[in-house]
Amino acid sequence: MSVETVKDRFRCMPEGMTMDLAVVEAERCLLCHDAPCSKACPADTKPGEFIRKFQFRNYTGAMRTIKTNNILGGACGVLCPTERLCEKECSAVMKSEGRPGGSDRPVRIGDLQRFIVEYGRSVGFQPLEVEGDAAGKIAVVGSGPSGLSCAGELAKMGYEVTIFEALPEPGGVLRYGVVPFRCDSDFVAKEIEDVKSLGVTIRCNTPVKNSGAAEKLLTEGFDAVFLGPGLWDSFSVVDNAGDIEGRWSSVDFLAAIRDSRLDDLIKTFKGKKVAVVGGGSVAMDSVEGAIRLDPESVNLVYRRSYTQMPAEEEERIAALRCGVNFHILNQPVEYVTDASGKLTGLKLVRTVLGAPDASGRRRPVEVEGSEWIMSADIVIEAVGNKAPSGLASAYPSVKTDDKGLVGADEETGATSVPGIFAGGDIVRGPALVVEAVADGKKAAKAIDAYIRRGK
Repeated sequence: MSVETVKDRFRCMPEGMTMDLAVVEAERCLLCHDAPCSKACPADTKPGEFIRKFQFRNYTGAMRTIKTNNILGGACGVLCPTERLCEKECSAVMKSEGRPGGSDRPVRIGDLQRFIVEYGRSVGFQPLEVEGDAAGKIAVVGSGPSGLSCAGELAKMGYEVTIFEALPEPGGVLRYGVVPFRCDSDFVAKEIEDVKSLGVTIRCNTPVKNSGAAEKLLTEGFDAVFLGPGLWDSFSVVDNAGDIEGRWSSVDFLAAIRDSRLDDLIKTFKGKKVAVVGGGSVAMDSVEGAIRLDPESVNLVYRRSYTQMPAEEEERIAALRCGVNFHILNQPVEYVTDASGKLTGLKLVRTVLGAPDASGRRRPVEVEGSEWIMSADIVIEAVGNKAPSGLASAYPSVKTDDKGLVGADEETGATSVPGIFAGGDIVRGPALVVEAVADGKKAAKAIDAYIRRGK
């Protein structure tokens, strides 16, 4: 199979709703007076309001509601785990016991949200505009969801905002941490254009990394700084594993799909035995990405049970349908290599579930004497991301914890340094896109208050 044919598998995300389907789905909404779905959205996208407008055929008004409340509303419609957020609270879900007319599923809020944004774009409607006349310059470090959200909100108020991005393209995790068949580059680019349309400047290939660089921005004409650099290092599944040929982090693997390394990736993975370690959404993206590269096999290794996987059920089912082999209740303990340091396998030990741990899930307990070796040419580690080593040197006066996460006020994003705010994964640890958007919005409001009261 040609390289171009393989590339085609990565280019496009699935088609969204048609107008007819969207209208029918919106009609299922019960138009709750105090919509519980809206209360369940971390970014306050107001699904109860935009669905009401759409149901009454105010299509552009529905888009206005989405984008003015969540500048990344399109991306959130695609990527949000709506089934455990807004859709979980949807009143259209009525248990059939004693209510024969009830429905067995919520309104498809995420799909409607995506459709409304795409429809608005198709008719050339742009609801975003600068609404205020605030004066001041703001620096935003990182162009991921929290940085874009904060920048967009501040720009709407009238502030001059500059985003400093270390990578060649803006978008952060939206561009480099999500496979394109879930959210493609063109879709991400349109979301970013909405932010830029407000006058936001994005400077790519411009890392803020030297000692005290972020704090120095406050002395270089910026009135406030927002930190949203994200988490771009991965945890390892085996301590002190060292440099092993065939060992990949999920960060590098997913980024390689998006950048100029895809051609080499196709050649590297073709006909190989691939193992992915992890059970979250990133692991599901990794196995689905790997299986599109024509390997001999793709095995998912997870130390807990299938139902304990953090990934959404739809993601797990999609991976199974792709032909991924699930090896649950298995814990990696060692990499197996040949004399040249090339990976040949992954040593695993079987586990059983013990007492619940701090997460509330039953803790995996290794079964003595159950070690076995899975043959593998490539292993992708997808067990969580962490702050890059040395990142905090750019803001040495800002309080951080032992994991390199920034300490910030939950409601305002304010850090220990006046004028420096933070949000997203660098504060929360690995979290949802919609939560990062919420952090950016809160910080923008707090930055505006900080500047207006004279800093």
